[in-house]
Amino acid sequence: MLKPLGDRLIVRVAKEEEQTVGGFVLAGASKEATKTAEVLAVGEGIRTLTGELIAPSVAVGQTILVDKSAGIDIKHEGEEFVIIREADVLAIVS
Repeated sequence: MLKPLGDRLIVRVAKEEEQTVGGFVLAGASKEATKTAEVLAVGEGIRTLTGELIAPSVAVGQTILVDKSAGIDIKHEGEEFVIIREADVLAIVS
């Protein structure tokens, strides 16, 4: 597994449904502006100017909500992941 550095997170984005309950195919522009993801790995946090470490506020296993365009898509060992910064997390889904 990959180990993120600093305030970065490695997440797996939940697959989106392409159709509504009624079976209509959604156009690209009508999709939501956010995506749901599961946190797989968390970096150690960021350091302040004085060198103090600020721990991340998210943990492995949590489900989060992020902006649709946030992060960098990567492929590792045949699986697809997204690397994002903690600042890109909009909310923790409970």
